[in-house]
Amino acid sequence: MVAAFVRSVLAEPRAPDPPARVWRDWVLVGGLLVTAVAEAIFRPDVPWRPLATVVALLVIPVLLWRRTHPLLATAVGWGGAMVLHIPTILDGVGDVGLYSMGGIVVLPYALYRWASGPEALLGTAIVAVPAGLGFAASATLADLIGGTTLLVAVFALGAAMRYRAVARQREVQQVRTLERGELARELHDTVAHHVSAIAVQAQAGRAVAAADPAAAVEALAVIEAEASRTLHEMRTMVRVLRDGDAADYVPQRGISDLEELTRLSPLVQVHRAGDLAGVPQPVEVAVYRICQESVTNATRHARNAATVRVEVWGDVGVVRLRVHDDGEPARLSTTAGYGLLGMAERAKLLGGTCQAGPDPAGGWTVEATLPREVPR
Repeated sequence: MVAAFVRSVLAEPRAPDPPARVWRDWVLVGGLLVTAVAEAIFRPDVPWRPLATVVALLVIPVLLWRRTHPLLATAVGWGGAMVLHIPTILDGVGDVGLYSMGGIVVLPYALYRWASGPEALLGTAIVAVPAGLGFAASATLADLIGGTTLLVAVFALGAAMRYRAVARQREVQQVRTLERGELARELHDTVAHHVSAIAVQAQAGRAVAAADPAAAVEALAVIEAEASRTLHEMRTMVRVLRDGDAADYVPQRGISDLEELTRLSPLVQVHRAGDLAGVPQPVEVAVYRICQESVTNATRHARNAATVRVEVWGDVGVVRLRVHDDGEPARLSTTAGYGLLGMAERAKLLGGTCQAGPDPAGGWTVEATLPREVPR
């Protein structure tokens, strides 16, 4: 059991995509540096003041790299804490460090949140040495218990946040896979519909070829157009197709079917405008699905809504949609969040964008822009 746990820890990679430094990091480091300088100047009870000041000024900026280089930051930060124990060992003086050095307590969190398994083990050993010396020098049992509890809690919090991020990433990937599969099934049905039309036209062409060559040529032209369109849409198909379900070989719902959404609630109003002719079938289906999901979310989650307005209009090169409800948004459930993620993923697969959130004017708004040309 222990060996298996150690192997799993050693195999743990670094957490992907650590966030870049933001203004809060600069505020934290700047505040600690100012505090360190103020302590060095005005605090009267600092033994080995030059050493304590230099160590603090060298260690604190390392907090800026705690996510991208967690082991190095931990080694520098807690190595500095180790250096501050030298006067205690040599002269028996009390606590040498400045209070601002307490900022290094965030390094164990960053270590367990972002580092790889081997780095976390090595970093834990690095932290344990100065921490153990500090606990051994504690004057009271309360200090020992409090310091140990704080350090363990910081480690545990980093590990918990890492586990939560991994679980969230897996759930998001599952939603994306399901959405890709749904889009692939719709494209499969659309392609099957076109192939059926090709077969019908080919049969008709063969039937009239001898008696009416012109009609046969016309049938061939239709076949050519349908085949080109089918080939284009097949190139947009994602890898996962329907598994085990019988295909019904009928076109999916599209922009012309949006009025059906009014059946979901009497609050729904549908408006279409602009040039919506000739929109590729995958885009039509995506428009319908995004509007359907948005209306469903609005009817389920918007409190005290009076209207749910669905607007779709065709512009040059794109189709835009907007679904707005004027209720009080309550979008905190996991299911609603993944529904929004699915809409965004569907739009992304077709080369478009989809955003959702509270509207500054009140209510909740979903907006999407899809290109009229499906990416090949």
